[in-house]
Amino acid sequence: MGTLDTVIIFLYFAVLIGVGIIGSTKAKTTEDFALAGRNLGLFMYLGCLSAVILGGASTIGTAKLGYEFGLSGIWFVSMIGLGIIVLGTFFIKKIAKYKVTTISELLGKKYKSEARLITAIVASIYTLMVAVTQVIGMGTIINVLLGWNLTTSMFVGGGIVLFYTILGGMWSVTVTDIIQFVVMTVGIFAIMLPMSIAKADGIGSLISKLPESHLSLTSIGYAQIFQYFLLYTLGMVVSQDIWQRVFTAKSPSIARKGSLYAGIYSIAYALAGSIIGMCAFVILPNIGDTQNTFATLAMKILPTGILGLVLASVISALMSTASGTLLASSTLITNDILRQYFMKDISDKKFLVLSRVTTLCVGLLAISFAVWIQDVLVALDVAYAILSGAIFVPVLLMFFWKKATPNAGFYSILASTIVVIGGLLIEGLASTNPIMYGIATGFVVLIGISLITNYRNKESLVTSLGDTKQG
Repeated sequence: MGTLDTVIIFLYFAVLIGVGIIGSTKAKTTEDFALAGRNLGLFMYLGCLSAVILGGASTIGTAKLGYEFGLSGIWFVSMIGLGIIVLGTFFIKKIAKYKVTTISELLGKKYKSEARLITAIVASIYTLMVAVTQVIGMGTIINVLLGWNLTTSMFVGGGIVLFYTILGGMWSVTVTDIIQFVVMTVGIFAIMLPMSIAKADGIGSLISKLPESHLSLTSIGYAQIFQYFLLYTLGMVVSQDIWQRVFTAKSPSIARKGSLYAGIYSIAYALAGSIIGMCAFVILPNIGDTQNTFATLAMKILPTGILGLVLASVISALMSTASGTLLASSTLITNDILRQYFMKDISDKKFLVLSRVTTLCVGLLAISFAVWIQDVLVALDVAYAILSGAIFVPVLLMFFWKKATPNAGFYSILASTIVVIGGLLIEGLASTNPIMYGIATGFVVLIGISLITNYRNKESLVTSLGDTKQG
């Protein structure tokens, strides 16, 4: 990589740090820090939502899948986009009625406070694990590009994200996400995609050189497509980092439209990434580690200067997801655990300080995990499985079934969590069956207990009325 590319990446880092400093002047209340004052317009909302859902795994992973499976590589990110479309179409109008900060706070309002606690613990662990994977990704890319050792690279990448997130909270995250959204869009759609196709001698030549399986939408396998649906479509609907973005919108209409547009953008991003991977299959047929498909192709076909911009777009994707998930994890801990159980009477000014300190602790924990473990994908899959298997059903029925009772919601989350974890231990951490077991358990427990409770309450009411008449 040339000196100019290195300079571009360092300038990009400097801009993000500057934005963090500016954002600190905006975050004067806890609502500003956690939700950007609930004041984002359509473009800003669309940009920050798209940036948080399309992390480095979306860019690197889709190129890898495109290299290995062709068009069928679109399903990973397309299922993420589908989850956002489902959220926007069916849930946002109902969510907007509640002035809450977290998904666990809303579950606590509908069900019991214990449901809020369990959800907060599960969701905060999940968002922390997502942040860890992004720090690992940043470290890997900086290590390859700049030649620094992996530990230093993780500290630098994670440290920059942590710095601007602590200073300005959601305001800094939003502004940096807009920058990252623009860089990602230009880097992928305006540069990498057309230049990859040109290097492969055009679409017609690309199609003729690819094996037939690479032109099929199902070569990755129906089981894998269904797994992506369970993990990501259902997971997006109940993910705190996504809900926290929803709460930043100025109005329900903006939240709904922005979510639909972000979902469509994600599907287009998936298609672009898969085609880039297919081009790499033709241009570089002997890549040893397909995980490096995107970076290897970029360094092969892009000129100096342009290469720096495109690689900055990959780092952008990682940083935007890392900042959003760090803030989501700290918000769950401060709002639903610390304030709810230990600091109920804390002032807004002190709570803002607490939010920043908690974000610092979560960030340092994420960087430490990234440095020590360096591979938490299994832990992430487990967290995603619990999120989809245990929390999706209570959220769904909370909005679409009025007979759900508080006890039923709590026991549904508890039983489903136990079933999912037990299923993963018995069938293996890679199995998707425990998610389905958890969803089925959630339906049976929540509906069963609700019907029994409502029946008993009705019987009690009839008995009471009968006693009154006799008296």
